[in-house]
Amino acid sequence: MRGMNIHPTAIIEDGAELGADVVIGPMCHVGPSVRLHDGVTLQKCVIIDGDTEIGARTVVHPFAVLGGPPQHLKHCGEKTKLIIGADVVVRENVTMNTGTVAGGGVTHVGDRGFFMIGSHVAHDCIIGDDVICSINVAVGGHVKVGEGAFLGGQSAIHQFCRIGDYAFVGGCAAVITDIIPYASAFGNHARLAGLNIVGLKRRGMERSTIHALRAAYRILFGDHDTFKERVDRVREEFSDYDEIRRIVSFIDIDTSRPLMTPRR
Repeated sequence: MRGMNIHPTAIIEDGAELGADVVIGPMCHVGPSVRLHDGVTLQKCVIIDGDTEIGARTVVHPFAVLGGPPQHLKHCGEKTKLIIGADVVVRENVTMNTGTVAGGGVTHVGDRGFFMIGSHVAHDCIIGDDVICSINVAVGGHVKVGEGAFLGGQSAIHQFCRIGDYAFVGGCAAVITDIIPYASAFGNHARLAGLNIVGLKRRGMERSTIHALRAAYRILFGDHDTFKERVDRVREEFSDYDEIRRIVSFIDIDTSRPLMTPRR
């Protein structure tokens, strides 16, 4: 195929599909069910295995292993999939596993993610666009991470948890509950510590919207009325704000995990 640059020491199994301008460096191994879209770069000593698809222009650094089987005792070798989006940066020693049959069969990583050294994405996760996983982050199975979220170094996300859009998880935090969109969480076990104000400002959110989010946050996690009544109040008072409707929608969805709250 046109424009490919494959080092002679790389192993490309029969059946692998390689797009235009793919670069595969020394000592890489690409399995027979792998599909690399145009412009993908595997720097060196990278293993891509399983039924794995990697989007255009994604760059994978040395010693990453993508598409390995799920680390799940009930997995019996069934064919499951890993899909990684476009323009993703995968740094050294990152691991991402395929899904399980029970979990839907697919692990999905969105576009433009940045996965720092040693981070792990387990089976059946759904990772949104523009997510940053810092050094040695561990994302357990079936976790959903919303777009634009930031997971701090050495944080650990318990299986089946949900991290809302643009949320921030502090370094070394242990997350065992769902985190609403735009929030910040710290500690072991992690608790809400307010909104992710720094992240929202960096993304250009208007000041009036941030003020509305702060007001909604104070109502949601206040001491008056029941939680359901507080959610209904926020739903009614802030119906003009897409961001706050996103939080309410996040809360409304049934889930197996409780919702993270601030420390009293």
